[in-house]
Amino acid sequence: MRPSFHFTPASGWMNDPHGITARNGGYDTFFQYVPGQTVWGPNCHWGHASGPDLLTLREHQVAIAPGEGDDGIWTGTIVEAGESAHAFFTAVSTPDFGIGRIRVAHPSDGNWANWNKGRVVVQAPDELDLIAYRDPFIRPEGDGWRMFVGAAGRDGTAMALTYTSPDLSSWRYDGIALQRHTSEVEPVWMGSLWECPQVFDLDGRSFMVSSIWDADVLHYAAYASGTFADGRFKVHAWDRLTWGSSLYAPSLFTDADGRPGLTFWLRGVGGDGWQGAHSVPYRLSTSEGRLVARPHPDVAAHRTQLAEDGVVPALAADVEWAGEAGTLTISSGGREVASLSRSAHEATATTPSSSDTFPVRGPLRIIVDGPVLEVSSEAGVFAIAVEPQGAGLRVSASGGVPDVYALG
Repeated sequence: MRPSFHFTPASGWMNDPHGITARNGGYDTFFQYVPGQTVWGPNCHWGHASGPDLLTLREHQVAIAPGEGDDGIWTGTIVEAGESAHAFFTAVSTPDFGIGRIRVAHPSDGNWANWNKGRVVVQAPDELDLIAYRDPFIRPEGDGWRMFVGAAGRDGTAMALTYTSPDLSSWRYDGIALQRHTSEVEPVWMGSLWECPQVFDLDGRSFMVSSIWDADVLHYAAYASGTFADGRFKVHAWDRLTWGSSLYAPSLFTDADGRPGLTFWLRGVGGDGWQGAHSVPYRLSTSEGRLVARPHPDVAAHRTQLAEDGVVPALAADVEWAGEAGTLTISSGGREVASLSRSAHEATATTPSSSDTFPVRGPLRIIVDGPVLEVSSEAGVFAIAVEPQGAGLRVSASGGVPDVYALG
């Protein structure tokens, strides 16, 4: 079963979204893609899709493929400067693909369908004893640019390395912007490698969002908050952003309104000949200094009607539930798909095959789309794969009446 509003590949393996760009009245998005198989392999490509919003995407041909000295094209970022676009990606060689190198490509057409590879612009510093190096992210700084790259030290230290450039062509290593050893566990354990470290400013604070990796295990998304100046991130707090076994690899983007947002990779969602989905887009804000991810307004724009008695004729719904205590049940085909039992500070999501408890704060926003269930509140985002059995949904609750909208 495919979701209707979560992007999935027509075939093959898909993981990290990246390079999400608002342009030409819509969005382009790129993603890690391994054609012809439904398991991950190091021979990744950059897949490409575009559409009028991030819920209505059409897949295109592969944008950047292995070759020309690269055995795999891993996660990176898109930078627009004037009339030019630059794709900075992690190029890897097998079998030792832990240490990548940062290479650039440029589009050969206005549709961004074909990209010509350029040179390697950044490599791992010789003075650091690293076991992993990948995932560039670039943001403007003054009259130039600043790059961040995730790295893992052999001693268990996770790092965000940083570089500066006046022109996106020549880059100077500027040291370690932020680091933390894997032995530090309070208040949040941050692993031994930060995949996709992305630094941005919001509401007077700086944030670094990353994916938490350790010993080839993908854990969750977390972040540091504080101040960033002169190439160094001073941390005021660490916090966790996602919960559950599905969400990973958040990709930062700026939406058409100029606001920051994230889209995640959803693990555990797949079907015959395909594997992997992307979350709905989330718009970012802050509350008492903490990062808050709420479904992007594009999600509500797909609401068609307020459901009567919680009955939705299809398998896609957007639910708002303000009850601070009680149980919300989602059924399909006369069978329970999932239930959410919550108190003021935590909720437990139960399916026929799993049970997960996670923190919540304030009203819940619940997105159901075929095999995907996403739950968000001010405390973070949770997601899990589910298995509806019928052609429609019914949502009911004790402890507050939910507003249930069909999505179409």
